[in-house]
Amino acid sequence: MKTALKTVKTVLMVLATMIIILAVVRSVGMGINKITPKGGINESFYVDINGNRQWINIYGQDRDNPVLLYLHGGPGSATSPVDYSFTRKWSDVYTVVTWDQRNVGKSFDKKNISDKITKDIMMADGKAMTEFLLSYMGKEKITLLGHSWGSMFGANLALEYPQYYDAFIGTGQCIDIYENEVRLYAAAKEWTNGDAQGEALLEKWSPDNADSLEAMAARNKVMERYGYGMMKDGRDYNMIATILFNPNYMVKDYIGYVKNIAISMDPYMSFFAHGLYECSLSGKYDYKVPYYNINGDMDYQTNYDMACEYFEKVNAPDKKMYVMKNATHGLLESRSEEFSEYVHDIANRMKNK
Repeated sequence: MKTALKTVKTVLMVLATMIIILAVVRSVGMGINKITPKGGINESFYVDINGNRQWINIYGQDRDNPVLLYLHGGPGSATSPVDYSFTRKWSDVYTVVTWDQRNVGKSFDKKNISDKITKDIMMADGKAMTEFLLSYMGKEKITLLGHSWGSMFGANLALEYPQYYDAFIGTGQCIDIYENEVRLYAAAKEWTNGDAQGEALLEKWSPDNADSLEAMAARNKVMERYGYGMMKDGRDYNMIATILFNPNYMVKDYIGYVKNIAISMDPYMSFFAHGLYECSLSGKYDYKVPYYNINGDMDYQTNYDMACEYFEKVNAPDKKMYVMKNATHGLLESRSEEFSEYVHDIANRMKNK
């Protein structure tokens, strides 16, 4: 009995020591990431956006740099637990603002949850956030960089309010959600031909049956099965270290993020099934701001060919398409260094205009 108690005490002491060490290491790592660069900015806070409290982080190495607002995808997929690991790679040429959009991530508030999400609501939020940043940062214009849903969101903002923006950068560019699904389904029919398991997955999803979590899961599994998954190349950063040293997330924030995913996504499911169609860029080709794209040539999540076809029709003061070879939809995270090189090229291009 004494031996057993001694063993238990030893195990508990070892665990306690490990927890203390982990807490110290986390504290040091978070402390480093919380440092404000000399002459730069590193601030996190909530902004009242149309009566809804929404969280942003502003990080840059030089306050005089142009401001870039990063629009995450989804819709409804906040990237704040990890996005500092890749967005800070642009912080020498841009002051980068990361924003958890309405209802999600650190912007989730069960006391103020939105009953529904619509194009009008998102456009109003985007406009209000832009106006806040212009005032807060003392800028005449900002740059938009949107990924996936964020690319469609950003393009619509640039088209509707060109006076606020000096450039639009889309990555994983989404053009029209229904046509996107039609093309993906046609490709998937070819991939799954003769593969019983693949065909079984395809029975759970189609362009006309895409408004459930089961259908969305089947859709993603089809792409993963045939080598077109969003993260087929993994991530080029250490996920554990990124989460551990995130300067903006305490343990309670991670718990809340996981706990509230389903609730926060509820209003977005209807938006995904219906509202996204209203955000289509089809027929909208005339931009008053420079239009840039960084796309992976293996992206079926948001169809690469559609993005190229649209790009050819775009009229803009300046435009350029950057293509990442053999990259899928997760190019921001899987090849963030290469992606950052293109962002730097765009910044230099804008500077030399």
